[in-house]
Amino acid sequence: MSCEHLICAACAGPVVEGRCPVCRAGRAKVHHHGFLGLPPMIIALTVILALALLALKHVGG
Repeated sequence: MSCEHLICAACAGPVVEGRCPVCRAGRAKVHHHGFLGLPPMIIALTVILALALLALKHVGG
């Protein structure tokens, strides 16, 4: 989902501009930036890949 076309109910401005605290909170909620600015899905996939590689190393050696 994108906040390009969302209008803030508090200030009637585009949410993407972040004119007021309500806009900024709405924009942050839509974009879900996690650790180091990475999306949570990328972080989860990295952790799963690391665990899989660790498990393969443990089984093989």
